[in-house]
Amino acid sequence: MKRVYKNISQATVLLLMAFSINACNNGSELADGYGNFEADETVVSSNVPGELIQFDIVEGKKYTKGAIVGVVDTIPLHLQRAELLANKRAMASKVASVMAQMEVLKQEKENIEREHRRIVKLVAAGAATTQQLEDIEGKILVVNGQIKSTRSQNPAIIGQVEAIESKMAQLENRIENSLIRIPSDGVVLHKIAEPKEYTAPGKPLFKIANISTLNLRVYLPQGQMTKIKLGQKVTVKVDGPDGEMVDYPGTITWVASEAEFTPKTIQTKETRVDLVYAVKISVENDGSLKIGMPAELWF
Repeated sequence: MKRVYKNISQATVLLLMAFSINACNNGSELADGYGNFEADETVVSSNVPGELIQFDIVEGKKYTKGAIVGVVDTIPLHLQRAELLANKRAMASKVASVMAQMEVLKQEKENIEREHRRIVKLVAAGAATTQQLEDIEGKILVVNGQIKSTRSQNPAIIGQVEAIESKMAQLENRIENSLIRIPSDGVVLHKIAEPKEYTAPGKPLFKIANISTLNLRVYLPQGQMTKIKLGQKVTVKVDGPDGEMVDYPGTITWVASEAEFTPKTIQTKETRVDLVYAVKISVENDGSLKIGMPAELWF
């Protein structure tokens, strides 16, 4: 029995030593930081108020920049534009009328001036009176006044036309803004509105994010901040399908300027009062990385 106990004791010691060595090895291979992937999200809203008569957004679908996915009712805007076009045509007809009057007055002035030159010769020859000459000169003054008055109408009409064109440009801009477009390449994360709903500027319609590049947000203690700098290349590791860690190259793109308390999501009793700095690492996504996926940071 004594020999048996001795063997068991030796086996126990060997087992404890093995665990101790293993623990030491694991402790020496801890990651420098832990966090989760996130993306830069964009909340899209309408630029004009109205009924959302068309809205074809699909959650999880990839879209390209500029794609039209919705339309806000623009019938009132089109009616206003038609009214402005009618007013512009009316103004244009007034301009044409003024120009026609100007031509008539110019022709009348030419005829009077021709008659004036004839009477001047007759007066010089004693065949006409000075009263006739004064009468014809008076007619010239009258027609000059009419030409000046008619010409003054054009600037007012042109100003009205320019005001109409300005209003039409504003309407065209509002009609263009009634189209809901994708602001950048990305995947729709969340659909907020539905067709036939009334929308307004600033009211969210959907969220979209470009997931071709994800950001790993980690929180590092002050002691590690001397190890990092913007643009630094690091290694990011995630769990692979076979249980092995998969490596991705990353670049530090942002470091918080101020420390904060450890976030509750990673808070423990020991670290509750510790201050940490948030750090973002940009990682190119090959399609395997997902928003919210945990990962490790290695310097």
